[in-house]
Amino acid sequence: MEYTVDEVMKYIEDEDAKFIRLAFRDAYGIQKNISVMPGEIKKAFGNGISINARSIAGFEDCPHALLYLKPDSSTLTVLPWRPDSGRVLRMFCDLVTPEGEEYASDTRVILKQAVQRARDAGVEFRFGTEMEFYVFKKDEEGNPTKIPYDQAGYMDIAPADRCENIRREICLTIEQMGLRPERSHHERGPGQNEIDFHYGKPLKAADQMTTFKMVVCTLADRYGLAADFSPMPLPGEPGNGYHINMYATDRDGNDVVRYAAAGILNRVRDITLFLNPTDASYARLGNGNAPDRANWSSQGGSELMYMETYQGRTRAELRSPDASSNPYLVYALLIHAGLEGIRQKMPLPGEAPGESLPLPGSRREAGKLAMESEFVRRIIPEGLIRKYIKS
Repeated sequence: MEYTVDEVMKYIEDEDAKFIRLAFRDAYGIQKNISVMPGEIKKAFGNGISINARSIAGFEDCPHALLYLKPDSSTLTVLPWRPDSGRVLRMFCDLVTPEGEEYASDTRVILKQAVQRARDAGVEFRFGTEMEFYVFKKDEEGNPTKIPYDQAGYMDIAPADRCENIRREICLTIEQMGLRPERSHHERGPGQNEIDFHYGKPLKAADQMTTFKMVVCTLADRYGLAADFSPMPLPGEPGNGYHINMYATDRDGNDVVRYAAAGILNRVRDITLFLNPTDASYARLGNGNAPDRANWSSQGGSELMYMETYQGRTRAELRSPDASSNPYLVYALLIHAGLEGIRQKMPLPGEAPGESLPLPGSRREAGKLAMESEFVRRIIPEGLIRKYIKS
């Protein structure tokens, strides 16, 4: 829900807020922020709050020395773990240039453009997520170790599952912040957890993932522990996936997700660099249940895409992304690829195993495919593609 400046100011007064964090993200989806006092909020909504653009990862070549943060009032929320007196609020912001135009390499802007493209085509996408993370102990100096907090396994319960209370507090905290966790459980690896989210509109779903990672890391630290979302935290143990569930309907309410899924399968090799942006990402792919081919199945398993129809409604679950990815870019690329499949009424290829192509086996290979892809270059500025290739 959008709020007027006056409504935001009243909310600040009612909550006795003394600091407002204006949050944004670097080119790789890592959350950044500056804190301002309540007296700066009208300025933020009017002219924006300036930041040193070239000091932000991925924006080193920005043609502007300064960019400006413009808050999205619909993302206004309290940070529940901060003091009740002198509370801290947070709003996500978009990046704009000194001329007031949206900054082309702001990945939240790239997602907003994709959503508008879908709206123009009469298609609505919704995304739900299943995100995994490990919880590790810290040493005596407070540094993270690779010692798991427990040795529990898949869907184990306490006392073997020592992470139960952490997951509970995470879910309650993010619920206070307006997010909708659906379920949580212990995963296969020692100290590994999963928390799933209800479906949401793309921009909200991406903001939700950014908030979620911040909350998990903050609350783990309060327990004297460290959260790890990296693709392969422990050799020989399951990696951390970021499974994305998708629904798609046209303007008449027709289910078009199978066409969208076909479009994504057709483009997945081109976009893998952004779904799996680190070297460690490629150690996960093909390991255990993580996919390594552009295939699909209605049975579930290690395929890239799982298609399920339940009570007349079909969902597609994409299983290759990991949490080192930037959700704004991921959803933008999935929307564009899905729209291509819908527009062409693209049929799904033969069900797995079939003659499916392998996913890129390294970040170098994925970068080459992305740079050569006319599809990717239509959506993502070339400078940003090059930053991903070189990072």
